[in-house]
Amino acid sequence: MTGVSDLSNNKEISFLKIVAMYIGAVIGAGFASGQEIMQFFVVHGEDWLREVIIVSVLFSYLGAITLLLSVKLRTDNYLALIRTLIGEKTSKVIDILSLLMLMGGLSIMLSGSGAVFSEHLNASRWFGVVLIVVINCLVTMGGLQGVLWIYAILVPVKILAIVGLCLLIINVHDATGYMFETTTASITQRHWLWSGVLYVSYNMVLVLAVLTTLGKSISPKKAVSAGIVGGLGLGFTAGVVCLAGMSLYPEIIEYKVPTLFMAGVISKSLKYPIGVLIWMAILTTAIANTHGLASRLATPGSKKYKLIGIGVTLLAIPLAMMDFDRLVGTIYPIFGYAGLFVITVLILSPLIIFKKKLAAGKKLI
Repeated sequence: MTGVSDLSNNKEISFLKIVAMYIGAVIGAGFASGQEIMQFFVVHGEDWLREVIIVSVLFSYLGAITLLLSVKLRTDNYLALIRTLIGEKTSKVIDILSLLMLMGGLSIMLSGSGAVFSEHLNASRWFGVVLIVVINCLVTMGGLQGVLWIYAILVPVKILAIVGLCLLIINVHDATGYMFETTTASITQRHWLWSGVLYVSYNMVLVLAVLTTLGKSISPKKAVSAGIVGGLGLGFTAGVVCLAGMSLYPEIIEYKVPTLFMAGVISKSLKYPIGVLIWMAILTTAIANTHGLASRLATPGSKKYKLIGIGVTLLAIPLAMMDFDRLVGTIYPIFGYAGLFVITVLILSPLIIFKKKLAAGKKLI
């Protein structure tokens, strides 16, 4: 059967929900805090625009190809896709590594929630952890539709808040001077092209885990268009945050949470709303990690899926008690290396599939 004809057995997901799910998987705590953009983009001065373009192209292509392959293979998790591209033996290693990273990512988000409440919202760290655990479990009980529903609400709010704040900064500060002053300084940083590739790569492990759960509920045309629009949306948002960050350079580099510094420039009263924004980004990333992990081990929406989702959330609590910075420094570099392998395979996937078709002498997908 084709991907389109099978849609009658599943409720087809709307275009905007697919885009929201894609963008939401990338715009997590690091992005919303502004720290990712400072480390990956702002440090390159005049090269920021070229890097944003490369990142937009990569995200658009990788999102489109991941969703299209998911539809063709009728996937509800990432395993079938990676088996098709890299074979049974290698896929087992990537599968185990992905499960461990998703679990680690969930723990980081729980820890991050506690950090936001204790450091920025004047509340107990435990309250932040417990709150995100409860919401995450409730969303898991709703299955795939529950995940899509929460993303459809929270992702537009996150984007509007981030872009709105950055546009206010850009309106009152000029970034042009900074762009010309940092050409020499940026030479000491890693090359802008490599930085852009690394930024995309460490996000792709989670993106792959999330987008492959949609293969049975969308059409090929919608898959490609949503992947492209999602990628362009990510690039545009990164570009706006980058411009705002450059307009406040070099002071902004000294802050662990650059968006809170931006908010303080506009109005001290924006501190708490931005703190809530960062927490929302943490929540959507926690949901993505849980959904990707539970979908790999059970059919989305099934009783087993719900039990696994709740179970891994509870299991992540002890690890979440570790220091947030320590968790990020330990687990995120692994995401980066695994992501490099993932994006290489996805970029080459048309050639891999073509080669397998020739070897098999038949249509592969």
